[in-house]
Amino acid sequence: MSSRGEILREVMLETGTTQSTLSRTSGVHQPSISQFLSGKVDLSDEQLDRLLSCMGRRLEVVRRPVTPDLTRSERRSWMLHRRLSGDLTPTTLREWRPRIERRLDHLRHNVNGQPHERNLERWTLLIDNEDVRGLQRVMTGLDRDSIEMREVSPMGGLLSERDRVQVLEQLAEAS
Repeated sequence: MSSRGEILREVMLETGTTQSTLSRTSGVHQPSISQFLSGKVDLSDEQLDRLLSCMGRRLEVVRRPVTPDLTRSERRSWMLHRRLSGDLTPTTLREWRPRIERRLDHLRHNVNGQPHERNLERWTLLIDNEDVRGLQRVMTGLDRDSIEMREVSPMGGLLSERDRVQVLEQLAEAS
C-alpha cells in the first residue's frame, strides 16, 4: 500500500504538477508539500484529499479488515487483556481497584522513561474516572498507542489462573 506522500507524488507526476504550482493552487506552503513528499511530516487523509482535488483527483479510502503484525509478546498481552476486558464493568472495576492501585504504585517505582511514565498517568486517569469504555479501548486496541499502554498495564494478576491458562493455550494453538 502506498503511503499518502507516495500517492501525492504519483498524482503530481501523472498531472505534471510542480510543488510550487500545487502550493499556489492549494494555499499550502511549498516547504510543507516537500515535507509531505519526503515523509518527514505525516499527511492526513483529509489533507491529501484536499491536495489531490487541486489536481482533479479525489482520495478513495478502502476499508477492509487486516490482521495486524504483532510480536508474540504483543499478541499475548492483547489476548490476556481482551479476556479481562470481557469481565470489566463498573462493579468489577471497583472490586479490582485496590489491586490495580497497588500494581500502579509498584509500576511507578519500577518503570523509567517518558513513554512509560506518561502511559502510567493515562492508566491512572482512566481508573480514577472509572472510564470503563476507555479502559476497554486500551485493553482491546491494536493501535500502537494501546499496545504501548499495555506494556505498563496495571491489570496484571486480575485474571483467574484458569482463564489465564485458557488464553495462553489459545495463543499456543494460534502459533
